[in-house]
Amino acid sequence: MTKSELIADLSAANPHLRGQDVELIVATVFNEITAALSRGERVELRGFGAFTVKRREARTGRNPRTGEAVPVDEKAAPFFKAGKELRERVNRGKRRTAGHKGRVTA
Repeated sequence: MTKSELIADLSAANPHLRGQDVELIVATVFNEITAALSRGERVELRGFGAFTVKRREARTGRNPRTGEAVPVDEKAAPFFKAGKELRERVNRGKRRTAGHKGRVTA
């Protein structure tokens, strides 16, 4: 689902809200999550999951083409861990059969 699809679905489910207002709400939620992560804060949405920032230490990497050692700077990466309720809802009623990767049977 894309951001525009999310906005369209929310607008359809809430006809009492203007499309521009739904777009502003979605943008505000995303901006607040991004701002909190950039401050190093954890964002937890109960029943959905938690967003955190994981720090990766500086290290020496290798250029895959030449094998030459290259320094890799320290960096931060956003990380999402799904909550129990989200995992259960995604997996409810779904069974995967052996030998049929990606196919879901009921």
